[in-house]
Amino acid sequence: METTLRVGEKKDIKAALALITELAIYEKAPNDVVVTEAEMLEWGFGSDKVFDFFVLEKNNVIIGLALYYCKYSTWKGKCIFLEDIIVTQSERGNGYGKLLFEAVAKVAKEKKVRRMEWQVLNWNKPAINFYKKYNSHFDSEWINCKLTEFNEF
Repeated sequence: METTLRVGEKKDIKAALALITELAIYEKAPNDVVVTEAEMLEWGFGSDKVFDFFVLEKNNVIIGLALYYCKYSTWKGKCIFLEDIIVTQSERGNGYGKLLFEAVAKVAKEKKVRRMEWQVLNWNKPAINFYKKYNSHFDSEWINCKLTEFNEF
């Protein structure tokens, strides 16, 4: 079986969105995915580009995704935020998450960023154990905040 890790292309957006939806179901939030293929095409490849991604193919079928973007820290400078690593459920446990994670870490190293960040749900023990293998720092000080409605502005 041939496995290929490569930079995501426009043709991969439909499969990427399917994996994102699969992750949302796993994370018990199936109705929270509202992004469309058209938006992902614009934000991944258009004039308003905001993210990059890798895909992992097995026998010409996309089975994994790592989506990331650059951010800026006032204390550290340029950073990379790893939004998601997703491996389709039937392929988990085969080392594919490692390939995807290390591909983004390599980009971080090549871009000479000062920090790579990501989030993990506190109940997702398989993911937490995966990240522990990399001597990751798990922050207990910061609280995640979100604003999703802008009616008052």
